[in-house]
Amino acid sequence: MTNNIYILIIAAFLDYLIGDPWDWPHPVQVMGWVISRLTKFFLHLCQNSLTQRLAGIVLGIILIIGSGLVGFLMIQIARWVHPLLGIAINSILLASCFAGKSLRVAAEAVLQPLTVGDLEKARKILSNYVGRDTQNLSQAEILRAVLETVAENATDGVMAPLFYAIVGIFIPVVGPTPLALAYKASSTLDSMVGYREAPYTYLGWFCARLEDYLTWLPCRLTVVTLALLSGKPIHIWQICRRDAIKDPSPNSGWSECAYAAFLGVQMGGTNWYRGVAKYKPLLGDAIYAITATSIQNALQLTRYCFLLWLGIAIAIFLILPNR
Repeated sequence: MTNNIYILIIAAFLDYLIGDPWDWPHPVQVMGWVISRLTKFFLHLCQNSLTQRLAGIVLGIILIIGSGLVGFLMIQIARWVHPLLGIAINSILLASCFAGKSLRVAAEAVLQPLTVGDLEKARKILSNYVGRDTQNLSQAEILRAVLETVAENATDGVMAPLFYAIVGIFIPVVGPTPLALAYKASSTLDSMVGYREAPYTYLGWFCARLEDYLTWLPCRLTVVTLALLSGKPIHIWQICRRDAIKDPSPNSGWSECAYAAFLGVQMGGTNWYRGVAKYKPLLGDAIYAITATSIQNALQLTRYCFLLWLGIAIAIFLILPNR
């Protein structure tokens, strides 16, 4: 367990300092390739709703368990070669599960042209990170889109992988990385096939539902953490209870609403997807307008939450007997 806590700390530093460089291989790229190939195979093989649902279960099991198992085997082989190589591979794989710096870089990439008034460039860059139509967004709508992306991905991209890594530390033999990789596989599956629209309506149902369940607890813990950091936890919780339950997603609405309540801004409203308008419930109160500073504050809040959870994990490790 001692090595595992060090690996968690090293991985946190690696994510903060390096993140996920575009030209480096990444586990999610491998997951995406496998998901894409298996999805095409299952959609071709399965022609009705029942078989597609069963195929969706098989797809989820293969990717989630397989990702954790492959990570575990890679670490064991590296340890067999040399203990230091094992620590290095373990730390790098775990760091790839955290999207803290990637989220920061993505937000700042949109904010840079936006601050000099280049809306066209900001819209184009934003389109790389969100599913909504961006070509006609105003400055206020771009800022809202960025903040919503930062707030939603704070949970499934940063805090939930950290949660499962911490859980893994205290499970003998497993360790932090296999569980974090397994969660990352679930999140990747949800983003690729977890849609109600064809052709993923039946194939993606299991992956979408499972990701909701796996994210539920870390999402609520993130909301509680933000509420405590705000100094007015009851107020934050009341706003989340008022607004987050209106969102069809059991998790993203809570995550976005907690940030909105903390910052005193309002998220939600009408978004356009492939020319079709979709209304999202309003989250939080519009006490202040969303600005670049709001987004920087949200990124800083995520960093504070991450460090707090990391500190709690270290503290638990230090006080546990026979660690």
